[in-house]
Amino acid sequence: MCDVSRIAMSRRGLLRSAGALTGAAMSPMLFSGSASTADTAGDAARYNTRLVLLGTSGGPIWWEDSDRSGISSAIVIGDAKYVVDCGDGAGHSLRKAGLLGQGEGQNDLHDLRGVFLTHLHSDHISDYPALLLHGFVGGGLGRDDRPVQVHGPGRRGTLPEVFPPDRPEPDVVNPGNPWPGTADMTSSLIEAFATDINDRIFDSGAPDIRARVQAHDIVLPEGAGADPNAAPPRLETPVEVYEDDRVKVTATLVDHGQVFPSFGYRFDTEDGSVVFSGDTTVSDNLIDLAANCNLLVHEVVDEAWVRESIEGLPEPQPIKDAYINHMLGAHTTIEQVGGVAEEAGAGTLVLNHFVPGNLPAGRWQQAGKDFSGRLIIGADLMHIGVGRKHD
Repeated sequence: MCDVSRIAMSRRGLLRSAGALTGAAMSPMLFSGSASTADTAGDAARYNTRLVLLGTSGGPIWWEDSDRSGISSAIVIGDAKYVVDCGDGAGHSLRKAGLLGQGEGQNDLHDLRGVFLTHLHSDHISDYPALLLHGFVGGGLGRDDRPVQVHGPGRRGTLPEVFPPDRPEPDVVNPGNPWPGTADMTSSLIEAFATDINDRIFDSGAPDIRARVQAHDIVLPEGAGADPNAAPPRLETPVEVYEDDRVKVTATLVDHGQVFPSFGYRFDTEDGSVVFSGDTTVSDNLIDLAANCNLLVHEVVDEAWVRESIEGLPEPQPIKDAYINHMLGAHTTIEQVGGVAEEAGAGTLVLNHFVPGNLPAGRWQQAGKDFSGRLIIGADLMHIGVGRKHD
């Protein structure tokens, strides 16, 4: 594993306790998510390339006492837009962030060029149907000559292992294709909503959504998907995913437990680079992908909260063990994430996908320990410029 000072959690074994919380030092270059998002938008408007955090909450949970929407981000390069993940509320957040145009329809997404899904967990894709269905009405999604390109994981190819191993095997959902990929999912969604789509096309003159959206499964390097139930192999080079006149997007496999394939993405522009971790524990592949990037947008989980929340669960111990195994074996903790950014040589670490989504900002500030760059505690609708300002 990579040379990070904290222990990378095993993806199957039960995990050792990290002990009591330490008084981790705050990064001297801290930008708190409590800053006005309007202020960040105004400042970032002077950048040609900017990151917009549409939603920053992790997990398929509506957190109490939280103003964080489901996980989703956008990269804006001039008038071109690219979305990474589509968690709960992503569509509304596009509007709130000022990223909907004023063209043919109220939901004008003519300038949306690509959607990139890190993995197919519900908290990362729950608003993907809404993006498709609301976006195409009135001609707003994509262009006839430039459909929106959707990229994400392909078929897993085998079912996950049952955990704990002695638990009875559950009944399989959709046995004909129990591991659909991005292209399968998109096609199935269009079929599932055919009543609405046909009405819009026949009665309202909406464009055919099938001509405005093209979904692609990311092709893995040879042998990389040989055993989906094993830890992802170290990739020699990132996978080329997408390129146009504004950006080059590459991807790598990250370790999100049994959720395979799961990807991290890198966006390289003329102004700089932004890397998204997706959901992952400490990952050599992710560190390789993020080498010397301007912004590393990384998920984070509070281990102390995970262990405390387990105590109140009524389920038997094996179920509790499974919960811990996923939460800590497939995610990156506050104590780990700073070391990941430091080893990658990232200029700025942007915390995202907060679990829990309602923790006070002061707790997340401890992620600055062992990181010498700038730490930003992400907030919904925050705009962050990349590279230098343009007059």
